[in-house]
Amino acid sequence: MAGRVDYFDDPAAPPATSLVPSVNVVVISATGEILLIRRADNDNWALPGGAMDLGESLPAAAVRETLEETGVRVEVTGLVGIYTDPRHVILYTGDGEVRQEFSVVFTARPLGGEPTPSDESREVRWVAPDAVGDLQMDRSMRMRIGHYLAGGPKPHLG
Repeated sequence: MAGRVDYFDDPAAPPATSLVPSVNVVVISATGEILLIRRADNDNWALPGGAMDLGESLPAAAVRETLEETGVRVEVTGLVGIYTDPRHVILYTGDGEVRQEFSVVFTARPLGGEPTPSDESREVRWVAPDAVGDLQMDRSMRMRIGHYLAGGPKPHLG
């Protein structure tokens, strides 16, 4: 399987070759746990998410990507923030594409389904917020979850 390498503010990072609108989703259980996936392409823990398809809205992409990666059906409930920092690029080793970060992070509540791994996720699990810090995770995911947990009155814009 092709891999994924995240670079942040790294002078050795390759230059971006594309910009793809994508989503991440902070799904919160009734008991306050966060739905996380262990990515198949880099073994890091992350929020579910992925690229928006043509003819699809960002909230619809959030619902679709969460279901595809986790087996959990969700309803989008809010916005954590918009993440477009050009210092964050992602190298996809399979084809050499280097994407500049462009992610909208939503909150959602589960409607049904059971956490089930997919081709993109080795593991899917509900994680207590105080246990997130113990998991191997890219800095961008940790920051997004941190912004959600901080619960500011306005979404993050950056």
